[in-house]
Amino acid sequence: MRTMCALILLGLTAWPLQALGQARPAPIKVKAGIVAAIDQLGVPIALERGFFEKWGLEVAIARPYATGVDQLNALQAGEVQLGQVGVPMIGAVLRGMDLVILGNYTGSAARLGSDSTMALVGREGSGIAKRNLKDLRGKRIAASFGTINHLYILALLEKAGLTLQDVTLVNTPPPDMTVALLAKGIDAFSAWDPWPIVATRDVPGAYEIVRGGEVIGFLGFNVALREWVEKNGETVERFLAACSEADKWMRANPKAAAAVATRWIPGLKPEVAEAAMKYNIEQVDRRLSANNYRALWSAQDRLHRLGFIKATFDVNKHFEPKHILKVMKDHPELFADLPPIPAAAALTLGFVFRP
Repeated sequence: MRTMCALILLGLTAWPLQALGQARPAPIKVKAGIVAAIDQLGVPIALERGFFEKWGLEVAIARPYATGVDQLNALQAGEVQLGQVGVPMIGAVLRGMDLVILGNYTGSAARLGSDSTMALVGREGSGIAKRNLKDLRGKRIAASFGTINHLYILALLEKAGLTLQDVTLVNTPPPDMTVALLAKGIDAFSAWDPWPIVATRDVPGAYEIVRGGEVIGFLGFNVALREWVEKNGETVERFLAACSEADKWMRANPKAAAAVATRWIPGLKPEVAEAAMKYNIEQVDRRLSANNYRALWSAQDRLHRLGFIKATFDVNKHFEPKHILKVMKDHPELFADLPPIPAAAALTLGFVFRP
């Protein structure tokens, strides 16, 4: 009786309790990828806190990739089986990569606009006033083309009534943006955390022109190749459940979560991680809803209208929500601290998004 009570207290309910004396099944091995960004921390936290083990998985995390494009290349090459990417999946799908979306690693199922982890940073003497986006006219602005920070600056320009012809966009990897700002090679840059916070601390006079603003629905998806998902549904559900538990822990323990970030993002200082984490937890939501379908559709629409992509695809064909819906139904306690999904946006099996 004491042994059985101990098992119950440990909460090991992710798989059926074994008969006393019987060995637990061997954990399922999975290779996962992340990008070196604050908002990707659910996977490392699930590893460090033992959530993957609890849910019957043995997860190996590949070195953090610089961008989602790098991670997708690794996914296609078989280096990882599950990844976390956003905007880069659009180009990958258009090039024929058969990706499916399984859940969010960041974003929001409860609302469409969710971009708290994004900021536009200016340099001293740039002539851009805080919160005055019209001052961007004639400026050189860095962004990583084909990523969420590219989408963010495009949305800010549209909000300001400016066109691509009014500015010069410079394709720049996030780690190089602070250097370009310091050297005055650019007037501003668009990026995800921690880079805006790093710049405002390390570059004299650098400042946030704007943060967030709900100008985009954030794209931050758990993805995998369709063929692998079709053969590994139970593994997907265990992975999503473990990450959802990690997300809940992160939302409740932002300072401790920031400490995890310093172990996974090279050179990240604790004070920067803590500052970034307060924004990150605002959009840690593994659930899927119609808002996420619309966010992907809207991103495609903007990139297509502005000439960055030549075609679009049906977003319905690249969402597979049944696994996260099962986790949401079977383990509602993992999401109890999140705002409810509006009834109009809630998914059911067979849901079809129509713009």
